[in-house]
Amino acid sequence: MMPVSRQPVKPAMEISAFSYQKFVRFTLEQTQSRIDLIPLPLQEKYKCMKAVDQKTMLQTLSFQAPKIRMLRSLTIEGGQSMQVLDFAVFPEPEFDLPIFCANFFTAASMNIIVLDLNPLHDVTVQREYREKYYKSLMPLGQKYVELLPWGDKITSESLRFFSPIVIWTKFTSSQYKHDVLYSAFVDYFKQDPGHPILTRLIGDALAKDLVRNFLFNGVATLGSKSFLDYFPEYRCEDGTINKRRSMIGKSFETRPWDASGEYIGNEL
Repeated sequence: MMPVSRQPVKPAMEISAFSYQKFVRFTLEQTQSRIDLIPLPLQEKYKCMKAVDQKTMLQTLSFQAPKIRMLRSLTIEGGQSMQVLDFAVFPEPEFDLPIFCANFFTAASMNIIVLDLNPLHDVTVQREYREKYYKSLMPLGQKYVELLPWGDKITSESLRFFSPIVIWTKFTSSQYKHDVLYSAFVDYFKQDPGHPILTRLIGDALAKDLVRNFLFNGVATLGSKSFLDYFPEYRCEDGTINKRRSMIGKSFETRPWDASGEYIGNEL
C-alpha cells in the first residue's frame, strides 16, 4: 500500500459543539510531518458506523509506520450527550517503548479521563524500567497534577498498567478543562470500560469484533498471557478464577507516586 499524503486531515463528518476530532487531527498531522503513515485494512472495515439510535456515529482510523505496529483511534460522536476518544500508538513488539494511550469519555455533566504512556512492565516494582523511561518525564507529569487532579479511588490491579505520569481525572464539563486536557494530550504525544458502551451502541457481536480485531488487533498473536498470569492470587485449585474474592481489591485514593516518580502508594 502507498503511504498516505501528508496533507491536513479533515474530519469525515460535521463536528459538534465539543469533539475529540481535534485531538485526532493533531496526532495525524504531527506524525505525518515526520514519517509516512500507511493505512491498515482495518480502518476500511470499521471506518464509519452508525449506532442503533441512528444518530450516534463511530469513526475509526488505523495506520502503521516504521517502528509503529499500529496507530489507531476510535471516536464516538453523540452530540451533547456523549463524546468518546480511544486513541493508542503501539510500538513494534521488539522495542520496549511505552504505549501512548488516551481514553476520554465526555457526557453532558461529567468527563472521565485517562492519559498515559503505558509501561510494558509494572513500574511499582520494575525500578529500572521506570528510571529508563519516566525519570526525565516527571516534570511533564507534575505540570498537570493540580490542573487535572487525581480522579478518586483506583484499584491496585489497574495501577499495575499505569506509569508515574498517568493523568487519571474526572471533571464537570467546562471549556477551560477541555483546553487543559488538549494541552496535556499534545504534550504527552510529543514526548475495558469501553465495551459496555460499544455494546449498547452497536450490539454485542459487533462490539466484540471491534474490540478484539480493531482496538486490540494482533493481541492474540503477540502473547498468550491470561488474567491469571497477571493476577495469580485469584487462581482457584482447579485453575479457574476465584469469583468469590473481590475483583476490586485494594484501591488508591490519591496519586501513589511522588514528584520524582518514586512509588509511595498507601492502599486503602
